[in-house]
Amino acid sequence: MERSRDITDLLSIMAALRHPETGCAWDVQQSFASIAPYTVEEAYEVVDAIGRGDLEDLQDELGDLLLQVVFHARIAEEQGAFDFGHVVEAITAKMIRRHPHVFGAVRELSPEQVKGLWANIKEGEKAARQARRGLEPSRHLDEVPRNHPALTQALKLQNRAAAVGFDWPDLAPVAAKVREEIDEVVDAEATGTRSEIEDEIGDLLFAVVNLARHVDVDPEAALRRGNDKFRRRFGHIETSLAAQGRSLGEATLAEMEDLWGDAKAGEKA
Repeated sequence: MERSRDITDLLSIMAALRHPETGCAWDVQQSFASIAPYTVEEAYEVVDAIGRGDLEDLQDELGDLLLQVVFHARIAEEQGAFDFGHVVEAITAKMIRRHPHVFGAVRELSPEQVKGLWANIKEGEKAARQARRGLEPSRHLDEVPRNHPALTQALKLQNRAAAVGFDWPDLAPVAAKVREEIDEVVDAEATGTRSEIEDEIGDLLFAVVNLARHVDVDPEAALRRGNDKFRRRFGHIETSLAAQGRSLGEATLAEMEDLWGDAKAGEKA
């Protein structure tokens, strides 16, 4: 087969890879569960390309993520559950349904009104889905998946709680809560068990996510920036020592802190 811009060719490639007799032995072995980690990994690589501003890489990573969707859809088709066309149909219907201000009679809504409308429509969809399946109504926070990354999960839990009024009105008590949780970590480290220390660290991280939310900062994005900053500054330490003919293990903490300060000052300049 040759390169193509047609999605049907990608579907054909996946079907060929999954053929039980002539396909790829590895692809044939896979299941929803076995490729799920790759799906998560590809999503993160898309985010990484966006963060680096590398549009060429973003194109490739979006292709890798699309392949994951095609892979899952193919497995479902083999099981007689649904196929890729059903996936497209479902998301098309959902986008039209959730945007009556674009595709319906409702017009000229503010961003906040659109957000509220989206939430109401989504809640209605969930209730209808549960009724159709004969399920009991879920609790307000049950919609937040437990397998989300911890920071993202914390942010979603806080947003859903805030949507029904369970939230501080301004930044001051949020910042005070962060300071309180720091003190409790210190106290637990001095007198508590390992489990108690872990609990307090969890409370502190949850409070920091809440602080980020109140200043309209995505904690995942902020932490990625912090990680990149640490890599960059630590790299400066390593490069500077190498220029002196020394390794990281040969430097004192004070020397490394001085070089860290140099890197920080250089970035600010």
